[in-house]
Amino acid sequence: MAGGKYAVRLQVGVGAAPLLPTAYEPWLYLTPAHLALQRSPTEPLHFFLEEADHRTVAQLTVFETADGQTARSPWQAPFGAVQFADDLTPEALKAFLGVVHEQLARRGVRALTLRPHAFSYAPQASARLTQVLTKLGYAVELAELNMHLPLAQSYEAHLHAAERRRLLKCERHGLRFEQEPPLLLPLAYEFLRRCREEKGQTLSMPLERLQELFQQFPRQHFLFSVRNAQGEWAALTVVIQVSPDVLYNFYPASPLAYNSFSPVVLLNAGLHAFGQASSMRLLDLGTSTLPTGLNHSLLQFKRHLGGVPSLKLTFTKTL
Repeated sequence: MAGGKYAVRLQVGVGAAPLLPTAYEPWLYLTPAHLALQRSPTEPLHFFLEEADHRTVAQLTVFETADGQTARSPWQAPFGAVQFADDLTPEALKAFLGVVHEQLARRGVRALTLRPHAFSYAPQASARLTQVLTKLGYAVELAELNMHLPLAQSYEAHLHAAERRRLLKCERHGLRFEQEPPLLLPLAYEFLRRCREEKGQTLSMPLERLQELFQQFPRQHFLFSVRNAQGEWAALTVVIQVSPDVLYNFYPASPLAYNSFSPVVLLNAGLHAFGQASSMRLLDLGTSTLPTGLNHSLLQFKRHLGGVPSLKLTFTKTL
């Protein structure tokens, strides 16, 4: 590739890692330890783009389906796809993906699906990747709105008036934000499950999987709550630190009985303060997509919190 400046390395199997130092800090979901937990029916394929034998400048881990006909990235994570150095040119990125396509096609893979992070995480990288994927013939399979709170700005100043009133109501009635110990995870999971069940929804992962993530990544997984004056839970969430500057509000939930208080507003106020105190850049509120389609009321609620939209795209290409 590129006159010998670059080389593509393929490693097969769980736990494979770059052999050379990376020119970027991998997102949590792209670290070897997290990739090892994304258990697929086949061994993952790890592609690394290496520059001049001294650094890794791009990576992509692909998971094949059981029949080997299709592949995707990620397998079990909010996002995956390609991560690359800030100074990697579009031409080099395109050539790297071209090699990936050739090797997958030789294995009999007919289609590849990539789900990168939302544009807000790294706008320039997202724009560059989208441009390259479009030139390579990828189609946008799914376009979602992802909402986030910029942590450099005031939380309350950007709240909708109705949500500001609910925040004050929570405070007047003695509701308080707390960080919970991981040992309460089984009880918290049951609380989350009941809240989702009230709304006709389910949790996307079993308790055992969630416990495994907390055990493997104790510094990146947190349990936060809002308790009422009697010490009972009014809201709960699981939060993931995706990178040193990005916090993801993964599993927020509150019982219908607390709708008039909307304790999730107070919950996000606490997360916002936690993120600011930890020198983070943004609090990711996620998409508002359900299996049945867009959840308009959830999207509106995130807007009322001061949420800022950005695109989250899923791409597919026939090989």
